[in-house]
Amino acid sequence: MISMPKTQYARAGDVSIAYQVVGDGPVDVIVIPGFVSHVELIWDIPPAVRVIERMASFARLILFDKRGGGLSDPVSGAPTLEERMDDVRAVLEAVGSRQAVVLGSSEGAPMAVLFAATHPESVSALVLYGGMARSTWAPDYPWATPADALIESSMAMAPHMFDGAALEIMAPSMADDPQARQTFARFQRYATTPAMLQQNFMMFLDIDVRAILPTIDVPTLVVHRHGDQAVNWRAAKWMAEQIPGAKYVELPGNDHLLYAGDSDAVVDEVEEFLTGARRASEIDRVLATVMFTDIVDSTQRASVMGDKAWRDLLDAQNDVLRRELSRFRGHEVKTLGDGMLATFDGPARAIRCGLAMIEAVRPLGIEIRVGLHTGEVEIVGDPDDGGDVAGIAVHIAARVGAKAGTGEVLVSGTVKDLVAGSGIAFEDRGQHVLKGIPDEWRLFAVTR
Repeated sequence: MISMPKTQYARAGDVSIAYQVVGDGPVDVIVIPGFVSHVELIWDIPPAVRVIERMASFARLILFDKRGGGLSDPVSGAPTLEERMDDVRAVLEAVGSRQAVVLGSSEGAPMAVLFAATHPESVSALVLYGGMARSTWAPDYPWATPADALIESSMAMAPHMFDGAALEIMAPSMADDPQARQTFARFQRYATTPAMLQQNFMMFLDIDVRAILPTIDVPTLVVHRHGDQAVNWRAAKWMAEQIPGAKYVELPGNDHLLYAGDSDAVVDEVEEFLTGARRASEIDRVLATVMFTDIVDSTQRASVMGDKAWRDLLDAQNDVLRRELSRFRGHEVKTLGDGMLATFDGPARAIRCGLAMIEAVRPLGIEIRVGLHTGEVEIVGDPDDGGDVAGIAVHIAARVGAKAGTGEVLVSGTVKDLVAGSGIAFEDRGQHVLKGIPDEWRLFAVTR
């Protein structure tokens, strides 16, 4: 598995810009992030780490925090696009890059466009994901939302902005996962402040780089998801049509965040555009019992304990969970915020492991819940080197786990049927609708 590199600083005038370099591929790719970024906390989000790892496999990936956000120096007022271009220049000079691919994501796309048009000698190619040339509706730009509506929506969401509510728009596929919401909320809180976020939002409303698009003279790829809830796909398609020779790729999905949903499809397009070939992922399909665990009332506990004490508690919990996994021959896939994703080759062992985990963490003063489902999963990558799992069975297990009670192992009917004769007892919890999953599902609580 790839590890977080050292955070370094580049000087842009009087401002220090935090950056990291990942990988040593033949092409430099500098990523211009959207509204918020944090070059260190992004490594706490497993799907984002997977994207970083994929990109770093064929490029020298350069990540940075724009001035006023993340680990870069705070500033008074929202930086202009011109000032943010200085940040890009400073980072490229610091890493010794004479020419780089500029990848602008979301609100970072207009800045990437401006940089590519202004400094073509420093840009080998331009990649725009989830981006737009103008932020608000105009008579000749009908697919954007009017500024007044955006402001009204922003005001309505403001009280919930830092508790993960933004995922409902930015990554609907992750919005119902409590662990994902908690992790994203923490990321946002560390990446920016409410005042700076509001200032950046008001500046965003004035963005319009449409006139610059025809002047871009570097190879350009525009990638967008058709159901993107934050930026209408028509904005991306129109933008690609205005850039001479640009390639437009539209992908299925409704997530705006690059690392949410089928991120491999996005990276595949970028890799092929930059290298001429896309790397096929090694995928095996196997039947497995998927386990999700998480701490009950974790958000409240974390806010009371503070970051260091909370992280120490999570480390202690993970040590306990891993010990129980080893006892019952389970395989840890990854940790997810305050929980863990694991797989088993037998549902009875998974149930008994879940029960043992619940008891084992109680001396730490915490209660967990466990969700289980058995189904076909895709093993992506090398299982001996941190391979991931994917597929509908993983989503079902996550939804089952979210419905489990305190100190409870909750399983799908599939799991219950497969352990018939094992002596494990269950209590019927009735039919449930699992969001994003077809049909109703009967769930059962293990009663020891």
